[in-house]
Amino acid sequence: MANFFDEMYSDGNSSVRPHYNEFSNWLNAQTAETIARKRAEADLIFRRVGITFAVYGNDAGTERLIPFDIIPRIIHAQEWATLEAGLIQRVKALNMFIHDIYHDQNIVKAGVIPAEQIFRNAQYRPEMQGISVASDIYAHIAGVDIVRAGEGEFYVLEDNLRVPSGVSYMLENRKMMMRLFPELFLRHKIAPVDHYPDMLLDNLRSVAPVGVTDPTVVVMTPGMYNSAYFEHAFLAQQMGVELVEGQDLFVNDNHVYMRTTRGPKRVDVIYRRIDDDYLDPLAFRADSSLGVPGLLSVYRAGNVTLANAIGTGVADDKSVYPFVPDMVQFYLSEKPILNNVPTFQCRKKEDLQYTLDNLKDLVVKEVHGAGGYGMLVGPASTKQEIEDFRQRVLAKPDGYISQPTLALSACPTYVESGIAPRHLDLRPFVLSGKNVSLVRGGLTRVALKEGSLVVNSSQGGGTKDTWILEK
Repeated sequence: MANFFDEMYSDGNSSVRPHYNEFSNWLNAQTAETIARKRAEADLIFRRVGITFAVYGNDAGTERLIPFDIIPRIIHAQEWATLEAGLIQRVKALNMFIHDIYHDQNIVKAGVIPAEQIFRNAQYRPEMQGISVASDIYAHIAGVDIVRAGEGEFYVLEDNLRVPSGVSYMLENRKMMMRLFPELFLRHKIAPVDHYPDMLLDNLRSVAPVGVTDPTVVVMTPGMYNSAYFEHAFLAQQMGVELVEGQDLFVNDNHVYMRTTRGPKRVDVIYRRIDDDYLDPLAFRADSSLGVPGLLSVYRAGNVTLANAIGTGVADDKSVYPFVPDMVQFYLSEKPILNNVPTFQCRKKEDLQYTLDNLKDLVVKEVHGAGGYGMLVGPASTKQEIEDFRQRVLAKPDGYISQPTLALSACPTYVESGIAPRHLDLRPFVLSGKNVSLVRGGLTRVALKEGSLVVNSSQGGGTKDTWILEK
């Protein structure tokens, strides 16, 4: 991956990009001892506050600190303006798509998307067919993963519309940088992100059921053993609302209530961080102890808002991702501002053959995979790993897509050997309610292993503060 766009340097690392000049001057004035001390302080504070994530798989039950890098990722105002416009456009189209497939299905009738891509999709919920949801909004919170490649062009890598996580790290990273290096915020005009919880609460209140003027909002968590539990508790605390589990809620007279010390209290909006399958044991998985019996019937009646909506996952499945630019044109009659990464759909005979012939050069992903699991990064894999993956693809072609291995942009990062470039992505968080909006920032994830393109925390990735410079 020798040829990649460097966020901080241009001309083969011979000059600093203008929007990094002030930071570069500051960085060059710091001693190694100062930086080492600040990094240790950050680790100590993150651990003390409990900013960790649970690990699944071989190390199940353990918790890790997500590595935090003190060199920020800086984006100038003009670039952000394009990104923001593209993200708002994309999320608008995605919400229109989800509403359409659960109602008139015009995009299927028009032949833009094959019917089997929708109705055979594991995330499609026939129970949602014909249900009206508040303001026709399904993805109230979207985390859209953006990568930069080539000469610095932005691409959408994937859309996370079910229960997107990571916004708490965006907020805590900013607090940490302001605590460690207050002088940097005097030197730069950096767009704030700390108002995100207020924006989120306003957004959730705006999509309350019809007729509810003072809605009660709660955050619903599967519990403390979930990998993102810190975030669930953090957001509830920051919004000033209750953090609840399924056992704290019950259905009566076609409404949802919360058990409190003062008696039952009606709940109007549930920001749920639980997958569809576990929400209501009467409608989905009967063995779920995480959900609320009867919740779907209340939802169908329009007496509670779920954010995000049941069935939203059909739009963030990787097999549907290739069609999002078509959605933008179909619903908005606009040219997409942000491009997809070129994608081969292994369900197609010619795409399957191309993928099998070029496995060593491609990234191959399970259409339902997440967190960096269920994927092959061809250039970083052994011959045996490639052959094993070939058999998996051959056994279930429609379960995979492939993409070229992009030379993701990189940013200088503190690693064991000192400062070195490491590849990264960006996850801005888009809120949809009465309006579509986002804070000027996002979660930058960085692959800390040299040459690695996998930024997920579960795969050893870290995070950086993301600065959007104001004009």
